[in-house]
Amino acid sequence: MQKLKEIFRKKIALSQVKFVRSIMDKINWDARLIGIKGSRGVGKTTLLLQYIKLNFENDLQSTLYVSLDNIWFGENKLIDLADGFAKEGGKYLFLDEVHKYPGWSMEIKNIYDDYPELKVVFTGSSLLEILNANADLSRRALIYNMQGLSFREFLALETNITFEELSLKQILYEHEKLVPDIVSKIKPLKYFTDYLKYGYYPFYQELTDVYHIRLEEVINLILETELPRLRNVNIAYTHKLKQLLFIITESAPFTPNISKLSERTGLNRETLLHYLHYLQEAQLIALAWKNTKGISRLQKPNKIYLENTNLMYTLASENPDKGNLRETFFLNQLKYHHRAELSDKTDFLIDGEYLFEIGGKNKTGKQISNLQKAWIVSDNIEYGFENKIPLWLFGFLY
Repeated sequence: MQKLKEIFRKKIALSQVKFVRSIMDKINWDARLIGIKGSRGVGKTTLLLQYIKLNFENDLQSTLYVSLDNIWFGENKLIDLADGFAKEGGKYLFLDEVHKYPGWSMEIKNIYDDYPELKVVFTGSSLLEILNANADLSRRALIYNMQGLSFREFLALETNITFEELSLKQILYEHEKLVPDIVSKIKPLKYFTDYLKYGYYPFYQELTDVYHIRLEEVINLILETELPRLRNVNIAYTHKLKQLLFIITESAPFTPNISKLSERTGLNRETLLHYLHYLQEAQLIALAWKNTKGISRLQKPNKIYLENTNLMYTLASENPDKGNLRETFFLNQLKYHHRAELSDKTDFLIDGEYLFEIGGKNKTGKQISNLQKAWIVSDNIEYGFENKIPLWLFGFLY
């Protein structure tokens, strides 16, 4: 255990807290068992280390952070680590990358039940099964989902100016009052294109020049390692997943023809639909329906998008279509905290109530003229007017 403690102290010493993700303030850290799920690269490890540095830097004796992919766990059990740590007076145990440890859910359940003096926080892949794991942790753990950077957070990193989160209702009904205050401090359109290209995953700060190479490596790790491990995808079929992802990239967002997709990939219909859901759970694509109520895994989506715009630039052979970029950005920022569906009348229906048509700066309101609670969302404009709202402003939702 001493080696793990040394690694932990070194990581804490190197951790920076100049910028902290907003989700830190949303988590109820008083809970005894907390789970944080998210795609590889969204910043889960950084979040844990920052929380420890901000709250326990003067009490590190009672705190321990470990990554469960450490070689130490090749010959040692997690439950034994927790036992020894508790006997030494430990209070706060932070477990990173739990999906890489076989039987993680049962041992965490045992730690929760047998060591009430310990508070445990764990992180894992977006593919992590909480409800259907061998030990059902859903009744014990508070689970949070972590998404990539919002445009608002990207601006904070780039400009050192922190803006408040906005609710959807604020954006819809107060945008004419809110935008001038933001624009007086920064020029959002100056940064928006960069965000769409490389601002979603926090690791862009390290080496922007090789960002898309690193993101491609992340995609390959998800397809070749996480999906076989966490969804039992036959390793021989990972090339099918890659093929499927590139087919989607060619024309996303598109209306899928399952029969043609099945023929092109060599996957039967049922397997293909399961794989589409796996790719969505891995936060590589976003499936969209006209009605999300009662959706099953075997119901084909009405449209398929890539999960975020950075993936579009990484996977596409040419620059992505602007219209597709706009829709992908809007869906990505909205679906995190809202129910997003497709609409027959406009592009999107949000929370079953609000209608949105997405377009460029010259998009008129003709299409929504006879609709209630409907807005035009326009790219390449700083200010909106009445029911026309700048696209970038929806990046302030989280």
